[in-house]
Amino acid sequence: MTKLVIFDMAGTIIDHGCFAPISAFVQAFASMGVEISVAEARGPMGLHKRDHIQTLLEVPDIASRWEVAQGRAWSDDDVQHVYDTFMPLQIKVAREHVDIIPGVLELFETLRNCDIKIAATTGYPRVVADPVWEDLAAAGLAVDFRACSDEVPNGRPAPWLIFKCMQELKVQSVADVVKVGDTMPDVLAGLNAGVRSVAITLTGNDVGLTYDELQVLSEDEQTEKHESAKAIFLTGGATDVIRSAGELLQVLGG
Repeated sequence: MTKLVIFDMAGTIIDHGCFAPISAFVQAFASMGVEISVAEARGPMGLHKRDHIQTLLEVPDIASRWEVAQGRAWSDDDVQHVYDTFMPLQIKVAREHVDIIPGVLELFETLRNCDIKIAATTGYPRVVADPVWEDLAAAGLAVDFRACSDEVPNGRPAPWLIFKCMQELKVQSVADVVKVGDTMPDVLAGLNAGVRSVAITLTGNDVGLTYDELQVLSEDEQTEKHESAKAIFLTGGATDVIRSAGELLQVLGG
């Protein structure tokens, strides 16, 4: 019996296509003279943002660009510097991408009517997430609890964000919990916690399209993108794969 559903934020319930973190990553690296593409910036999505930056720097091509720009290999201090540069950019950009993904408000209302608790986890630190949630509350979107990556020992794919939500909302059994997200770290966090792990395709980071961009595609094109992402998520161990959060009720009873 489902008692708690834990949602990722960007790409899952807000920010269709998961754009807010991408712009800030690209700008932060550019400030160091290093160009990274949108596709590259999306690669490690779902991790704690500092871990995300380090993972990008570990990519050989990006590491090479760093050496050309800086005249030396990157270091742990550089990871921290890029992160410190990234943070104020992220705070600003995150509030520019607070669009609520279609179907989410209706889904939350249904879950509450079924006495199912709702939580949100994010790779954002609290300083970024709180202003976003102020805007979302004004738009009518609220959760029972939210946990940020800087409040646990490790962010995704570690299970601690999920366990923090369970503890705060007094849900004792992992059998009663569903995790929903749009990245592989989301899926792995759910698996590491032992909960049902649902992946989302068309609104998320892997497809990376705004709502309007997605609507331009034909049904066949949308299905092709969904199936491509679905194959990856299923290989990674996802319990279920859906196109958007609005389809969650179709699998909760399964």
